[in-house]
Amino acid sequence: MSKYLKKIMLVFFLAICPMLLTSCGLPGVSGSDKNTIKIASQSSTESQIIANIVGQLINHELGYKISLVNNLGSSTVAHQAMLRHDADISATRYTGTDLTGVLQLSNIKDPAKASRLVKREFKQRYHQTWFPSYGFADTYAFMTTQAFAQKHQLNNISDLQKISSSLNAGVDTSWMNRKGDGYQDFTKYYGFSFGRVYPMQIGLVYDAVEAGKMETVLGYSTDGRIKSYHLKILKDDKRFFPPYNCSMVVNDSLLKKYPKLAPVLHRLDGKINLKTMQTLNYEVDNNLLEPSVVAQQFLEKHNYFKGDDN
Repeated sequence: MSKYLKKIMLVFFLAICPMLLTSCGLPGVSGSDKNTIKIASQSSTESQIIANIVGQLINHELGYKISLVNNLGSSTVAHQAMLRHDADISATRYTGTDLTGVLQLSNIKDPAKASRLVKREFKQRYHQTWFPSYGFADTYAFMTTQAFAQKHQLNNISDLQKISSSLNAGVDTSWMNRKGDGYQDFTKYYGFSFGRVYPMQIGLVYDAVEAGKMETVLGYSTDGRIKSYHLKILKDDKRFFPPYNCSMVVNDSLLKKYPKLAPVLHRLDGKINLKTMQTLNYEVDNNLLEPSVVAQQFLEKHNYFKGDDN
């Protein structure tokens, strides 16, 4: 290699080195602009949509710059990002998940009590504000096709008991061995087990029940594919599954820095119910719209909830 070529390569390396360094870290974090609000989202469609709703609301109403920290693998990763101030807002946090995960506390069945506890503990331990629920809970839910539910008169999970021994049930692989709200505890709590249980990836359960390969499956209550396949969610009539009310969590330092922020964020309190979240997820998963587009359409439809913070 000639000296001239080596010199060119050295200059090129020195030129891109700073860019390589600034690109390291969490995905979605662009540089270290202290005047940019960083919003963390997990890899689910739901989290991506909500993060875009929060970001676009802030930008539209207050003009603050926004950066999305996308595709974080879990609520624990999002929590660590908040503690390191790699993120300022965590767009989707679930009471049941953080009770047993981040806080290492036991499951609490009562939604109001669970919400009070996480709000208090996050404030005391981490100086973070747990906002009121958006209005929906994304929890595990047993479901069947509408035809199967009508044939066997199924409305509640308890209704499955009369035919449980003949049922093939598809469930999330991670649920099989979960402590507290997994399959073993479920059988004791409801007093029955299924004829055969097939652990599978959560994304496959909806296809399996729609295709008739499973009579019932355990999915997520807000998944857009419930609407795509017209599935029936069976009510958790004995309240076995802990509450997974969805909220945003915000670092107190951010709220102190931007006093106008909290009233705008509170516009989303109770504004997204279960049916609405299913529809928003459906628009992305079934109709293949970008989460940012779905978020914009939702905010424009509701006029950015103006007047709710007055």
